[in-house]
Amino acid sequence: MLSTRRLLSSAVLLATAALSSPCVLAQSAPAADNTLTGNLGLFSNYRFRGIDQTFGKPALQGGFDYTHASGVYLGNWNSNVSSGAGYPGGNLEMDFYGGIKHSVGDVLFDVGAIYYAYPGTDATLTNNSKKNSGSIDNKELYIGASWQMLALKYSYAIDDYFSTPDTRGTSYLDASTTIDLGEGWSLNGHVGRLHARNLNDGSYTDWKLGASKEIDGWVVGAAYVDTNAKGDCGRSQPYCFSNSMNNQGAQNGSQTRDAGRATVVFSLGKSF
Repeated sequence: MLSTRRLLSSAVLLATAALSSPCVLAQSAPAADNTLTGNLGLFSNYRFRGIDQTFGKPALQGGFDYTHASGVYLGNWNSNVSSGAGYPGGNLEMDFYGGIKHSVGDVLFDVGAIYYAYPGTDATLTNNSKKNSGSIDNKELYIGASWQMLALKYSYAIDDYFSTPDTRGTSYLDASTTIDLGEGWSLNGHVGRLHARNLNDGSYTDWKLGASKEIDGWVVGAAYVDTNAKGDCGRSQPYCFSNSMNNQGAQNGSQTRDAGRATVVFSLGKSF
């Protein structure tokens, strides 16, 4: 079983309705003054780029973002994950990111980098290889643009994608929209495409359609999430995960799960 997975997950609570994903592209120009904001959310399941990160279990997520008047920003976002979702020995995701946003006319551009860390994980247990040792991690550069209700973002892995050998150059293209219906209601949609380099059956498309309602500063959301990722647990597929791992892979009698199958994710979140 490979450690691949990914593609979800979570910066501000556009994430609550949009299903957690770090560094969600802002829909408005940077604030005039320096700002420090935080976000906290509870999700029935953590889906990152459509792939299950918590083995069907809930996730508590949160972080903070600092934005300078120049458009430069820094942030951190965190979530629990399952060791069975490709993170043996670990149960925490910590994302650190930074970049700059700049408006040209009505278009807001965003360029930055993000580092995904999974403390306590062991990359050799998922790769069956000594080529990548130490903790599982991922490093990406990204560029995005937003106009009115539309946003487009391209991410590029500058190292082995989530510590899977020979996958440097894996990329993800994300197109999304958020429609304000008034009175606190909004609709949001997303389509993404992962191109997994040198990983058989690793490339896939994911999509999402959701709605949210703001109530006294809290955002309640629900979204349908699906993918065409191959997670056939009867064969060796990259998105079929086991909830029990050792040096030989999945143990006899352990549960397996198609991490890309369709689900509805419910969420409750707040920005402060």
